[in-house]
Amino acid sequence: MPFLPITLEEMHQYGWEKPDFVYVIGDAYIDHPSFGPAIISRVLENFGYKVCIISQPDINDNKAFKLFGKPRLGFLVSSGNIDSMVNHYSVSKRRRKKDYYTPNGEMGKRPDRALIRYSSKLRELFPDSPIIIGGIEASLRRLNHYDYWDNSVRRSILLDSKADLLLYGMGEKTIVQVADALDSGLDIKDIIYIRNSVWKTKNKDLIPSDSIILPSYDEVLEDKMNYVKSFQIQYKNTDAFTGKSLVEEYKNCFVIQNPPEFPLSREEMDAVYALPYMRACHPLIEAKGHVPAIDEVKFSVISNRGCYGGCHFCALTMHQGRIIQSRSKESILEEIKTISKDKDFKGYVHDIGGPTANFYHPACNKQTEHGVCTHRECIGWDPCKNLVVDHTDYLDILREARKLPGIKKVFVRSGLRYDYIMYDKNREFFEELVQYHISGQLKVAPEHVDDRVLIRMGKPSRGLYDEFVNLYKDLNKKFNKNQFLVPYLMSSHPGSTLDAAINLAEYLRDTGHMPEQVQDFYPTPGTASTCMYYTGIDPFRNESVYVPRDPHEKAMQRALMQYKLPQNYDLVHEALVKAHRLDLIGYDKKCLIKPKENNRINKVKPSISKPFVNGKPKKNK
Repeated sequence: MPFLPITLEEMHQYGWEKPDFVYVIGDAYIDHPSFGPAIISRVLENFGYKVCIISQPDINDNKAFKLFGKPRLGFLVSSGNIDSMVNHYSVSKRRRKKDYYTPNGEMGKRPDRALIRYSSKLRELFPDSPIIIGGIEASLRRLNHYDYWDNSVRRSILLDSKADLLLYGMGEKTIVQVADALDSGLDIKDIIYIRNSVWKTKNKDLIPSDSIILPSYDEVLEDKMNYVKSFQIQYKNTDAFTGKSLVEEYKNCFVIQNPPEFPLSREEMDAVYALPYMRACHPLIEAKGHVPAIDEVKFSVISNRGCYGGCHFCALTMHQGRIIQSRSKESILEEIKTISKDKDFKGYVHDIGGPTANFYHPACNKQTEHGVCTHRECIGWDPCKNLVVDHTDYLDILREARKLPGIKKVFVRSGLRYDYIMYDKNREFFEELVQYHISGQLKVAPEHVDDRVLIRMGKPSRGLYDEFVNLYKDLNKKFNKNQFLVPYLMSSHPGSTLDAAINLAEYLRDTGHMPEQVQDFYPTPGTASTCMYYTGIDPFRNESVYVPRDPHEKAMQRALMQYKLPQNYDLVHEALVKAHRLDLIGYDKKCLIKPKENNRINKVKPSISKPFVNGKPKKNK
């Protein structure tokens, strides 16, 4: 069928008396496979379940939540594609001006902590109906977690939301198992055996015998080292092959995280992305205003999921896992053919990729049978010797996509691991990337240039990035291209001292690059870097790490990345004086800024005087 119902009239048009599930979401309803609610609802539909959507309901309007009445099986709740607090607030905790997942980008259409608010409202209105929460906000808050906005450790969101069951990660398999269990008559409180789910109980006898007991919530609050220990255990149990059930004790109950679900096979991935998505916003919602979030993904194709990149500031490992799952070439090309029939398509495929575009296969051959290693990372600061580097199949997909009728260009805009490119001794992929797949500029993410910071980020040493930059320039020259390289750089990450921030500023001086926007480290739930930020401990090395938390120091680190801007002068000057780097204040080419006295003179508006005296040029005093 076309879009799933968002009104009673639509539901009746489909001949339904009542839905099996009502799905409450914090985003505008966009039926596109880049949006989690679209995938989950289409998967349920494919298995014969009737799903109605309540999109961005007014939290103060009970009628909005009662629109379809009590569903036959239960409510599904997601705050949307992004954690609602990240969606609403910048790293400085200022309210953002736009919500790109809402018509016209309007703010205020969803509440803060949307998952808790939506689920609690449903519990109030439908006390005996099953409530199942999922999506990124649920997934990364499934156990105790540091909350940057409260500056405290919050308990599992399963408890705060008053939901019955939490589904984490990518939930295609999980949601169908839950639906089948409910459809068979099983009580929601008895659904405690499904992978990728988190449940709660007061009965200690129900806890699986092989579970790992985490530090209790009270212990985590009492000692930050217990938070580190809890994170370490959680991080090592994100793999379906080796992961165990994790148990977290609270004063009056236990929260149990079941092991992760096994990755989708290629056939299963193909089936998910072959479902009949409309690839657009629901017309009734679009009528209220355009939803900006669709723009970048409408003509893009997802080729894989999961990531073994190991960036410590990224939560993908905790959400999608480290084992790469990819679609077949045939599936990807078929979707491109579908895209090309859209009336707005101009011949440009914006992207073929995923969290990391050039990760198309698992990191090594053993992962699909034995899972990932718990004692080391695949790539990053110190790449594993068993890492298999091969762009052949991904390059073949790009080549075939370029040949399709009506296709003018195929771009790669999602994340590319430059280190993986450099580890590939065969330069074919890099050469064709430069020749055919860059839209004027290539964005990569070295994130920093100081090794003291890079090791905390889980990123490779600077030397490898320098080699990549030089090779990129050479290839552009070889193919007569004038394409730019735009590096993503981050300030104030754990490990970034003022000296490290100055090193980054010197790099920007030497390369002539000046970032238009500065990315400050954002402590979000579920990441290793957030663990460092809260505890001051590197959980991979069990050693102390410097953490810039003071707002003024963070402002100095940001200013150093844009040291040329006049409004940043005082902060940059203060930082250089504080770090005893007066050698960078002066008139030499290596200096970042001029002396303060000269800067004041330059700011004085010159007086207007006649350039000639008695017909002769006026001499300067």
